[in-house]
Amino acid sequence: MPEESQVPSAPADAIAQSWVESAPDKWRPYLRLARLDRPIGTWLLFWPCVFGLALGSHHRFLAHKWDWFMVLLFGIGAVVMRGAGCTYNDIVDHDIDARVARTRGRPIPSGAVNIRHAWFFLAAQCAIGLAILLCMNWYSIILGASSLVLIAIYPFMKRITWWPQAWLGLTFNWGALVGYAAMRGYVSPADLVIYGGCVFWTLGYDTIYALQDVEDDALVGVKSTARLFGARHARTWILFIYFGAFSLIAISASVEVRSGFATVLLLPALAHFVWQAHSLKPASPASCLRLFRTNRDTGALIAAALIVATWTL
Repeated sequence: MPEESQVPSAPADAIAQSWVESAPDKWRPYLRLARLDRPIGTWLLFWPCVFGLALGSHHRFLAHKWDWFMVLLFGIGAVVMRGAGCTYNDIVDHDIDARVARTRGRPIPSGAVNIRHAWFFLAAQCAIGLAILLCMNWYSIILGASSLVLIAIYPFMKRITWWPQAWLGLTFNWGALVGYAAMRGYVSPADLVIYGGCVFWTLGYDTIYALQDVEDDALVGVKSTARLFGARHARTWILFIYFGAFSLIAISASVEVRSGFATVLLLPALAHFVWQAHSLKPASPASCLRLFRTNRDTGALIAAALIVATWTL
């Protein structure tokens, strides 16, 4: 096994010529462990936070300095907690990752970072996340801390259920609840509905992501919705799931802003969902990765619609 000082080449799904490649050799494995060479996950964690913040704003979100401060806090939190989640996931899954072509180059299975140092790195990221959480109200602090239960269980779900993507949705979109609570001090039924819509959204895009690994996952015995649906039916299932996501998000927005105009504003996001399902080539890992990454744009479209909707109040 390589010594920790040895730095493996970038993982197959990392962004080419990422700034991480220019970082000092000793830092690079930890930056990769936090997935800073793959920012798409941070965006997908961040956007639901913005959804919650926008819905929780009383009027004209981003018109006040406090709104921008909260966006900044959640942005930093998304970077740190996404990194913490990936670090924990890699610690738990290092044996499986070593047997999957796409993941065997990750820092832990490649030997670039040992398990003990990974735990220290995880603790440091969680400490920063806690510091950010302590800037919010007590309801948000308790709600945010409760997500650790979902995070702790997630890596094991692929071993016991065909629906680990659904559990990821419950975990990854917790920020929609915390964001709303940070603005209001409680969680409303409409916020719970948009959280449900985000869970469907994650179920769709992570199924697309998992299609890259169906063969290796079958060999090592890892379950996923990509394997459950199969390449033949994946596009139909993903389209159906995306329609569910849009419907719940649109209902939530319409109820919270008390206007059907919110649904009209969300139509570009619906079009993007349909385009993803139509363009998907389940047998092509490159197509799956490309479409998965476009969900950063989906999140931006939803966020923009919700922000504009708050200005119609």
